[in-house]
Amino acid sequence: MRILLAEDETDLGTAIKQVLVGEKYVVDWVTDGTRAWDYLESQWTDYTVAVLDWLLPGLSGLEICRRLRSRQNPLPVLMLTALGEPENRVAGLDAGADDYLVKPFVMAELLARLRALQRRSPQLQPQTLSVGSFALDYDNNALHVGTGKTSQIIPLTVKEFQILAYLMQNPDRIISGSKIRRQLWDLDEEPISNVVAAQMRLLRRKLANYNCDCPIETVPGQGYRFNRFR
Repeated sequence: MRILLAEDETDLGTAIKQVLVGEKYVVDWVTDGTRAWDYLESQWTDYTVAVLDWLLPGLSGLEICRRLRSRQNPLPVLMLTALGEPENRVAGLDAGADDYLVKPFVMAELLARLRALQRRSPQLQPQTLSVGSFALDYDNNALHVGTGKTSQIIPLTVKEFQILAYLMQNPDRIISGSKIRRQLWDLDEEPISNVVAAQMRLLRRKLANYNCDCPIETVPGQGYRFNRFR
């Protein structure tokens, strides 16, 4: 899941991003509403949820939410704000926010609300994912291969997990390396051009060490494909 986080409080934004990355989310963090809108306007389909502070410099989170809904954009929005009065909550929800979290809050509640959004929003991927004989274990950050006595569990790094999850959500579809990079690396990271190929080599090497045939195929000149029949 890729999240756009718009929060201008540096300490809070840093803490939120750290927690979300630890939960295997990919996070683009911006500190003003104008930049947040630029991201959403140009590539909203890359995101699965937006976490917006209400009182942002430039455009407010409330205005961003209104713009999304005026364009019939269904992107789920979680609004963060210090404005906790009932009329403020009503205004946020009327603007199109899907949920509302009043500061200060504990990170466990933020994660719980994101999970609730995930359950309610059909466009968000559920926390179980199986394709063919491969299944991702979100709780233990692992890949289960096979069934019964022949099954095995392969531990994964966060990036290995994200790559497999993204490709397994699109089985048998060729996805370019540039699209994978845009989806799975923070925009501010500016990763080297061959980072996807390098990660694929590491993932294939790990699976080979477990005597597992890698289900990810390289399609020359086009990208990568998860072959459900491997």
